[in-house]
Amino acid sequence: MAQQPQQQPAPPPPQPPAFALDPGRRRWCEEVRAFAARRLRPLAAAGGPGRVNRPLLAALGAPGDDGEPGLLAQVFPAAGPVSALTLCLLRESLARECTEAETALALQGLGAYPVVQAGTSEQRRRWLPEVTAGRAVAAFALTEPEAGSDAAALRLAAEPDGPGRWRLTGEKKWISNAPEADFATVFARTPPVADSHVADSRAADSRGSRGVTAFLVPADRPGLTGEPLRMLSPHPIGTLRFDGVPVTAADVLGEIGGGFRTAMATLNLFRPSVGAFAIGMAQAALDAAVDHAGRREAFGGPLKDLQSVAHTLAETATRVEAARLLVYAAASAYDAGAPDVARWAAMAKLLATETAQAAVDAAVQIHGARALQEGHLLEHLYREVRAPRIYEGATEVQRSIIAKELYRR
Repeated sequence: MAQQPQQQPAPPPPQPPAFALDPGRRRWCEEVRAFAARRLRPLAAAGGPGRVNRPLLAALGAPGDDGEPGLLAQVFPAAGPVSALTLCLLRESLARECTEAETALALQGLGAYPVVQAGTSEQRRRWLPEVTAGRAVAAFALTEPEAGSDAAALRLAAEPDGPGRWRLTGEKKWISNAPEADFATVFARTPPVADSHVADSRAADSRGSRGVTAFLVPADRPGLTGEPLRMLSPHPIGTLRFDGVPVTAADVLGEIGGGFRTAMATLNLFRPSVGAFAIGMAQAALDAAVDHAGRREAFGGPLKDLQSVAHTLAETATRVEAARLLVYAAASAYDAGAPDVARWAAMAKLLATETAQAAVDAAVQIHGARALQEGHLLEHLYREVRAPRIYEGATEVQRSIIAKELYRR
């Protein structure tokens, strides 16, 4: 009897290209964009420039009509830390429709994630539900007048005031959400100590990045004042002044002397998503330019038929897509626990923010004078796109990080 032919295994299903989004994630991004356009954009327009928009924050924290958690709950999921890719998709989707909503959500995350990563159970219980609901406004207070890109040079002093007590003296500057935030994650320099809380004795060294401690400081502490700064930014930025502000061991986030590690852990998570914010703006600018070039008549035909315009659009689209893929790759590396996350994060922020600046500039050039009129989408994006090349590590700092990682390898 002839043998039955062996059954061949079924061919594997076709795999999507690397870093392509599955249909479920794409639908979710579309839903976020629709919600931002319908609900968040009007709230953003009603808010005053340079002020915390609390109605907007409340809408970001409110559950959906179907009972689904609010958008801030996606940043602070009950199951644990947020996925870096989820954070990127959320920021990119919001940025395409409402940059004010994107920034409000991102600042909540930046200010409160040190609490997620290093806070005590009491600190988490007290503040995270309020942040997630949009009722408490958070700030990330790292930068100082003489310590910007060189964050390790900070001078805010935590002077001992008895066992487990300090007084903060100094100034923080260019702090988003200051001075209106309800609490701030504050990074201050503590003197060398021999303390059981310090896991690594080098952390007590007061030189450079060592000897920095993170504190959770509520806004109502005596001696804490501040003022807003008038900046090229629609969201609030200001100073915080500390005149002997009392803090205790209960306010410490993580280990005494381990604050710089806490800051870097937060920045490594958020840097790729700064790139996602930039890509959202770049895509919005590109969409506007493509639409305008298809409708605007000049020199006997639509602008899109001019080779110079067509090639600009093609180049911009290619660069935006490349930057998007690098942002997704960096987020995936973070979520996978890759050892070289700092390099991925720096590359993503560098390429995405520089690409976004070029994309918005190209879109303005294609539109002409109308794009510079107050209230135009591109006029708004032109103002918004500049800052991400500076904050959370300027472009030059990202290049230095990348070069350092190359030599480390």
